[in-house]
Amino acid sequence: MTGKNILIALLVCGPLFFVRCSNQPDSSEESSYRESIREWRSERLKSLKSPDGWLNLAGLYWLDTGKNTVGSDSSNDVVFPEKAPEDLGTLFLSAENIRFNAVNDAGVYHGDSLIDEIQLTSDAEGEPTVLTHGPLKWFVIKRGDQYGIRLRDLKSPLLDKLTEIPAYPVRKEWRIKAKFDPFEEKRTMEVPNVLGGTFQQTTPGVLKFEYNGESHSLYPTGSRESLFVVFGDDTNAEETYGGGRFLVVEAPNENNVTHLDFNKAYNPPCAFTPYATCPLPPKRNVLPFKVKAGEKAPDLDVPHH
Repeated sequence: MTGKNILIALLVCGPLFFVRCSNQPDSSEESSYRESIREWRSERLKSLKSPDGWLNLAGLYWLDTGKNTVGSDSSNDVVFPEKAPEDLGTLFLSAENIRFNAVNDAGVYHGDSLIDEIQLTSDAEGEPTVLTHGPLKWFVIKRGDQYGIRLRDLKSPLLDKLTEIPAYPVRKEWRIKAKFDPFEEKRTMEVPNVLGGTFQQTTPGVLKFEYNGESHSLYPTGSRESLFVVFGDDTNAEETYGGGRFLVVEAPNENNVTHLDFNKAYNPPCAFTPYATCPLPPKRNVLPFKVKAGEKAPDLDVPHH
């Protein structure tokens, strides 16, 4: 830039010329990116607090085959919080079906209908049958060979307690270019979980990238169009949740190029509640460096499984 041009720029832009005008395109792009991450984080918190979010979970009760009594009285097989009546009803579990019989006048609803007996569908069969009593709602889940009741409290005090999710400052350099190397044949891998078991998950390929001049890889689950990564790194149990974090990866382009946006790395549900059944990072997905991006561990006293 000539002296004459600099003089014109200073007259137009003022003393902030070198700070603002010379870097205007990059600054605008960086600002837009930071705003997109802020919006993503805002929606993330809303999702956690929604009626179907993780913050209102109030219980997870594994069921026995046969008769399971339900209510707030300690003599029940499934002991709900005190917000429930002492006796709500009985859940019958068999290989053929799941049935719930409500106690007379217990006030158990399915939708807007007061019920006395109902056949239940678990989440393994699609949308589960949801029953309610006041702010409490519950349904049956299946994990491996186990069935359990997942309970929500729509007036959980945790909904007001968590006002934000701690996170690292947004840095665009943590949006790292990656190459997706698809497998020619269908493959599965064992993903450990907090219950001490494993999930068998389909893995469509490998995500390869470079960080600090070294090559690394992550093995996603899902499909090419919907890549999901459970990963660990050296911040776990120090600044981030000890059980790793999750990352959704955008679908690769026609050249199999995508990006790992670690600014969108987020906590698994188990960081917020002891009533979730979360996957843990497979050994091959534990990165040997600190990923100082994305969500940190929330400041909540969450019991471990």
